[in-house]
Amino acid sequence: MKCGGCVSSVERTLLEHENVANASVNLVARTAWVELKDPSKPLQLVLDALDTRGFPAKQRDVNPLNQGITSDKEEVVHWWHQWRQLIVALTLLLLSLLGHLAEGGQFTFLFLGALPFHAALATAALLGPGFKILKSGFRAASFLTPNMDTLVGLGVSSSYIASLVALVWPGVGWPCFFNEPVMLLGFVLVGRFMEERARFRTGYALKQLVELQPQTARLVVGNDVVREVRVGALRPGERVQLLAGDRIPVDGVVIEGNSVVDVSSLTGEPMPLEASSGVELTSGSLNLEGTLILEVQRVGAETALARIIALVEEAQARKAPIQGLADRVAGRFCYGVVALALLTFLFWWTAGARIWPQVLNASGQGLIHGHSHGFHTSLGSGAETPLGLAIQLSIAVLVVACPCALGLATPTVITVASGQAAQRGWLFRGGDVIEKAASLRQIVFDKTGTLTVGRPLVSEIVCTDDPLNTLQIAASLETNSRHPLAYAVLQESQRNGLGLLESVSARTYPGLGLEGEILGVDGTVRVGNPEWLQLKGINWNYEIQEFVDKASSKGQSVIAVAQAENILGVITIEDRLRPDTAFALERLRNNGLTLSVLSGDRRESVVRLGRDLGFEQNQLAWQLLPEQKLQRLEGLRQLGPVAMVGDGINDAPALAAADLGVAVGTGTQVAQDSADLVLLGDRLEGLPDALLLANRTMTKVRQNLFWAFGYNLIALPIAAGVLLPGFGLLLSPPIAALLMAISSITVVVNALLLRAA
Repeated sequence: MKCGGCVSSVERTLLEHENVANASVNLVARTAWVELKDPSKPLQLVLDALDTRGFPAKQRDVNPLNQGITSDKEEVVHWWHQWRQLIVALTLLLLSLLGHLAEGGQFTFLFLGALPFHAALATAALLGPGFKILKSGFRAASFLTPNMDTLVGLGVSSSYIASLVALVWPGVGWPCFFNEPVMLLGFVLVGRFMEERARFRTGYALKQLVELQPQTARLVVGNDVVREVRVGALRPGERVQLLAGDRIPVDGVVIEGNSVVDVSSLTGEPMPLEASSGVELTSGSLNLEGTLILEVQRVGAETALARIIALVEEAQARKAPIQGLADRVAGRFCYGVVALALLTFLFWWTAGARIWPQVLNASGQGLIHGHSHGFHTSLGSGAETPLGLAIQLSIAVLVVACPCALGLATPTVITVASGQAAQRGWLFRGGDVIEKAASLRQIVFDKTGTLTVGRPLVSEIVCTDDPLNTLQIAASLETNSRHPLAYAVLQESQRNGLGLLESVSARTYPGLGLEGEILGVDGTVRVGNPEWLQLKGINWNYEIQEFVDKASSKGQSVIAVAQAENILGVITIEDRLRPDTAFALERLRNNGLTLSVLSGDRRESVVRLGRDLGFEQNQLAWQLLPEQKLQRLEGLRQLGPVAMVGDGINDAPALAAADLGVAVGTGTQVAQDSADLVLLGDRLEGLPDALLLANRTMTKVRQNLFWAFGYNLIALPIAAGVLLPGFGLLLSPPIAALLMAISSITVVVNALLLRAA
């Protein structure tokens, strides 16, 4: 595929196939995402239909990590072909230039200045590097789907045939311009080579992600024997050894060893992860220090790295709505250019030269030799008859048009943006998602697990004697519970290095607490709700009661610990804010976004959080069921596009219903699957950065579309001779071909500037 016309032709071919329900084509990656009506039917039928239209295709590997292996070989062949074409084109250009200099009298060398030499050079250009363009262009025209190659092919073949006729039959009154096909093909091929180099860089970020997957791993077999095997040969349940400096080849759980792992390549998280027994690691991460033994959980296309790459590729395939206009224009562009060339020919042949006779060259020096072949010559400036002028200007219209820039304007930017986002740990699910993210006016947050860490943690211990003793006794009894608050107590005990005492005859009172005996501790031990302990006749302390009242008013959870009939102390537990929450919200507000909280948590907790984070009372809602969140969300959407940020299963409906669903990567898989944007890791600060990237992306898209439309709107009328009668200005086809190439390169380079942002 070379231009927007090719994209339109491929999409039309796919959608016309009886087994294709939907299709989206990416010009930059030269890929098509296809939804089949009946997946059981062979895909080869669809591939054959594309091949018939001149677009050979093959099915992508289901595992995106394998593409890096095969693409390297294909890349070598591809670039060798590109270099060969470029060298041939530059050689022809050099010979043409030497011919011009010889013809102008700068030097005399054999036959370089002779017109037959220029004719032979043009013939070699058409049958050599230009043959593939001619074949592709006329094949597309035969299916009534003209593309960039069609326009270039018509231009070079028309100028060649017209010059050949003038050479053989001078009486027709046409000038010879054999140099034009050589220069046109030379500049087109040079431009395409430069465009291809620039386009290759747009997918550099995705290529870097693929390269995070190592090709081999150390498999542990038998009596701890280590054998190096292909990563593709690993199976779940097997063990692999990771040395310091190794990339992790699969998703797995650490079963031996301690180390520090760099996960920044996948999540953008700057702080390394402490890896020890029981910690789950994802493929692509980097082991920094010690040796680890990892039990394989997921391999190949099921790994986190493969899923991330698949999401990025899906994002690049899904078009932004703004691209629809460019695609519609590009799809009809070639028809319009051919029509304009025909109108230009008819106008200057029948009327233009009669209305403005001064446009004709009446020097009388002869039809062939009176035409200069210098770089300064423009088609039309050497014409002596209306027919000659009409032919030259219609050729100029064909070669100056550039549907490539229109076709590349949006997908190049989307490709660069989605790749850059993935490197930073933000996964946009498509160009349409990026466009929606750039248009947001409101953001709604869930509380637990989104603004907060999502895990209850001990915040304070108030006791009558020793805080660590109170914590140890509480944790020893809480080992018999599965309550989230019990986990918080056990985690705090482990953090302080406290050993657990053996408990016996523990009894659970649902919603109230636990009661039991602990070896080495006199009397019955009770851990639970303060009100429940008071009902049990525990001797209460005024200072402790005052602390309990204060903690409850703040929305904190309180656990009381008693031994026999005496209170030992109370432990407050709360879900802490993420460290970067306040800063992230401040940045969002500074960007003009309206923020609010929809939570299923109790009123006191939500109000306290809102007060700490600067929310107004009317921006908070609490104790909401999933369907109630949906209702609130629908009401907010009437005020403008709204994003929902959440992490839990109960957030999935709201994430799917919002204009933009954002899932925090540490949340549930259901939430991530329902979201349009996934923030990997646990840094909420990634949200304002991701939205900023979306805004910059859409700015680049608009700049590219402005340039692509503007170039064609200005260049085409000049090529058609609008400025010829009044100002004598024409556009030389070689210069037009150069401008055409620059137009395409400009939109690609402008997209690459996103990488420096």
